Amino acid sequence: MTWEPSSLEEQRLDKLARLQEAGINPYPLRVERTHTSAQAIAAFEAAAEGETILATVTGRLVSMRDMGKTVFAHVEDGDGRIQLFLRRNEIGEEPHRIFRKLLDLGDFVQASGILFRTRTGEVSLRVSEWALLSKAISPLPVVKEREVDGEKVRYSAFSDVEERYRQRYADLAVNPDVRAVFRTRTKLVSALRRFFDEHDFLEVETPVLQPLYGGAAARPFTTHHNQLKQDLYLRISFELYLKRLLVGGFERVYEIGRDFRNEGVSYKHNPEFTQLEFYAAYWDYDDVAEFTEQMVAYAAQNVLGTAVINYQGHEINLSPPWQRMTLRDSIKKFAEIDYMDYPNAESLSVAVRKIGGNAPEGASWGQLIDGLLGDFVEPKLIQPTFITQYPRDISPLAKGIPGDPLHVERFEYFIAGLEMGNAFTELNDPIDQRRRFEALQEMYSKNDDELNPIDEDYLRAMRYGMPPNGGFGTGVDRLVMLFTNKTTIREVLLFPHLREKEE
Repeated sequence: MTWEPSSLEEQRLDKLARLQEAGINPYPLRVERTHTSAQAIAAFEAAAEGETILATVTGRLVSMRDMGKTVFAHVEDGDGRIQLFLRRNEIGEEPHRIFRKLLDLGDFVQASGILFRTRTGEVSLRVSEWALLSKAISPLPVVKEREVDGEKVRYSAFSDVEERYRQRYADLAVNPDVRAVFRTRTKLVSALRRFFDEHDFLEVETPVLQPLYGGAAARPFTTHHNQLKQDLYLRISFELYLKRLLVGGFERVYEIGRDFRNEGVSYKHNPEFTQLEFYAAYWDYDDVAEFTEQMVAYAAQNVLGTAVINYQGHEINLSPPWQRMTLRDSIKKFAEIDYMDYPNAESLSVAVRKIGGNAPEGASWGQLIDGLLGDFVEPKLIQPTFITQYPRDISPLAKGIPGDPLHVERFEYFIAGLEMGNAFTELNDPIDQRRRFEALQEMYSKNDDELNPIDEDYLRAMRYGMPPNGGFGTGVDRLVMLFTNKTTIREVLLFPHLREKEE
């Protein structure tokens, strides 16, 4: 697509040319800065009475009020904003004229001078000299404020919300609230790392490009290595590689990184997303559950200053202990059906359809039960809840429950009506693991998304001896949604995947 300047951009291009004719480089090589906006204001506030504070600040020009001989402007940087005060007789006629006539909102400037307080009480910089750092050719979207229920609410000029995501750079530039979301995201990831480090976990990195995919029920993205003439897959999970490390002697490992799943896009799904997984030797899923509730509460306390959050009108207490229910009991409670009364997929599918549930053709017994969970239970789980004991046929990597051939030691945890993560008492018997893999090959058709290839190298690793262990995975993006009160994953991804724009 070729860029065709708008009329406003043509005006700015004309100003760019006039700046260059005046001998001003609109994109200089060097920058000077002594203070951020916040540092400058803090230095002035801390100064003794009568003390002179000199400062050089930089930032984007976000407001300008031209009073003729005097110009009031604000520049914004990563710490906040500060007012500039420019007088013609103090900076010179030509610099004053150029600032008034050739600069636009969105330009980046550098300004030096003495800090003072205006008659209205605002700490400002009395500018003695200034320099242009970057000329903005395209005007940023206009952000307006209006009162809603007594509060000022900011509205972006993007008429199509998707344009906010397509032009995230502009969205960030004009919306401090959006920048705050991603600062919260960074703080969350840092808090999670601290928690694991404090509990003697080793952070590791496992392959993104894998010769086989596994560890989750998802369709992979496929790529090809030209020199090796080898098909490869973007990972759908870290699990099988992280558990190999337990075989190698590491007892507690975790990874925070990207997974890729070639599946639907929705308010809670993106083709690439950030996952946290950990595995701990000699733990079971009860140990993992206790650790999980401590981890989430710790993160909330460190990031938000409280373990009690408000999400979409619900007050949610993340403090341990969380409530626990078996999958069977939760479905009996919310769907009013006992799936154990239906011993096979055929009879269960009929019962599911009778209560208005989704029962796709060819779904297994476990898949139908998982569908009941999603349709009837998940939306009701507002407070943090562990749902435990899942069907064996949809949990091939989890240990079975003694005396129960149909269920395994697995939980998922839910908050605010969202499935947030998944955990097992991990299967460490290589013979049983092979049988499980082979049973899946027979159960699912070759085109089924649930079908993973048998990973012979993983089975070989297990044969060397894998310690008993508990494992866990959670979507970091969904935790960010929870912590920032956002209802779509697109709001917490800097650059979410979007369909191609129709021109």
